[in-house]
Amino acid sequence: MDVTRRSFAALALAAGLAPIGSALSGCAGGTRAESGSAGAVAAPAGALRAGVRADVVGFGYLNEETGKYYGLEIDIVNELAERMGEDSVAFITVTPDDRKEMLLEGDIDLICACYSIADTRLENFDFSPAYYTDHIIAVVQNSSMITTIDDMRGRTFGTMAGANAAPLLNTKLKEIGFSKGTDEILGGDDLDVQFDTWHLLQFPSYQELSDALEEGVVDAMVLDGAIAKTYMDDKRTYIEDFEVAEQSFGIATQKGSELSKPVATAMQDMLDDGTIAALVDKWD
Repeated sequence: MDVTRRSFAALALAAGLAPIGSALSGCAGGTRAESGSAGAVAAPAGALRAGVRADVVGFGYLNEETGKYYGLEIDIVNELAERMGEDSVAFITVTPDDRKEMLLEGDIDLICACYSIADTRLENFDFSPAYYTDHIIAVVQNSSMITTIDDMRGRTFGTMAGANAAPLLNTKLKEIGFSKGTDEILGGDDLDVQFDTWHLLQFPSYQELSDALEEGVVDAMVLDGAIAKTYMDDKRTYIEDFEVAEQSFGIATQKGSELSKPVATAMQDMLDDGTIAALVDKWD
């Protein structure tokens, strides 16, 4: 069955984002995948423990009824593990708030979870070559009548806590002269920050961020374009001619770990032989 992000999202939305039924069984990458329940860190002995998202349609989405994960990153990890000679894979749900600590503390072996390659992260982790390039964008409700970034002066931006959208937004708004911003790095504890020309609110999940936009708690939500697709409808649009940053997703491993080189090599091979391009096309 050829399942694209659009068709999968339609099925999920039709079910009210309830667990997807057996019509999608088998799309998690084959019988090699061992899927853990959301938030669990237990895994079969010897399994490659992959930290993945459970809430991003087309990248990492968990059907809680079957315990199966689906998406581009699930397929990538399965293919990667096979090329590395791993016997089994345990998929473990991570969030932007906990994925860094889970990898640092050894609860997982790698992160493949819309995790962008950034200088600050390279201080702690090794990354594979990039498998996907994305852009951080701003989404607004059509009813807000916001069409340009200048319309956001004095208004509230919302981001996901633990993601890098907030610090990148701060940098971008300083670069274009929208704001004086701050020289401090915005972290997960900076949930409510008032700047000179804008207000920042951060939320613990993308669903809560999306709800905040719908309810008018925030005037724009800033997030990866790949993730934004899950929450778009005919009542929403992107702010035109405004891109916060371009970023590339890679697989993170502990710095200097025995996995780093095999993961990087296998990923480069998958890029070279067209496997990544084919998987991206499958889920786009």
